[in-house]
Parts: sequence; C-alpha cells; structure tokens
Amino acid sequence: MALADRPLVPEEWVRRIDAVLGALPRCEQEAAWTGTRWRVGSATVAHVFGGEDQVFRITFRGEPDEVAAFEHMGEPYFRSGWGGNVIGMVLDDDTDWQELAELLTDSYCLQAPAGLAEKVSRPGSR
Repeated sequence: MALADRPLVPEEWVRRIDAVLGALPRCEQEAAWTGTRWRVGSATVAHVFGGEDQVFRITFRGEPDEVAAFEHMGEPYFRSGWGGNVIGMVLDDDTDWQELAELLTDSYCLQAPAGLAEKVSRPGSR
C-alpha cells in the first residue's frame, strides 16, 4: 500500500508529544518512514504514525514486564510485532495525554545513555 493511504498525524498531537520529548536532553524529532519519530542518539524513543486502517498509533519502549502488562490490558494498548521492549498505544480523542507523557519519559530513560537518563525527573521517582 502506498504511504499516501496513511493519514497524517494531527499536528496538534505531534506538538504535544514533542513538548514532552523535545524537552529531554538530546532527544530529537525527525521524519520517519511514515509519521514522526523521536530519537536520542541512534535509539528510537517513540514513533507516531497513521496506519493503513486510518488509526493513529504511537510506539515507545518499556521494561519487559510492563510490555506484558500493557499487552494484557488491551485497548488502547497493544504489543508491537517487533522488539521485545516495544509498547504500542492507539491515539484518539480519548487519549490520556498525561499518562502518555509519563510513558514517553520512561521510554526516553530506557533508551538514553545513563548519564542523560539520570538528569530526568521521572514521575514517581524521588
């Protein structure tokens, strides 16, 4: 299927995600093969895109036990078909953006070099 069959992620959503990830040390937004991704160095922190089914999704990293837990929770979460530490989430009008911000921050801390990750204040950490 052609990329034109995939909807563009609403710019407001890209800005909301970038407000979280762009504020983290050396986390850069860039165009992906479809949609937009954020990386720290060569490691992908998150990738947001529209699917051929016209549904918007974001993938990010989590601890292995979290991946299993989110997979079992069901919608809006799903397990990606690749990578053992990838969590997927469907984005829509009911998305809990505060929860997503916390998950994205955790994803960054998993992907970033330790020296950068330790500079980040994570929800629930002291």
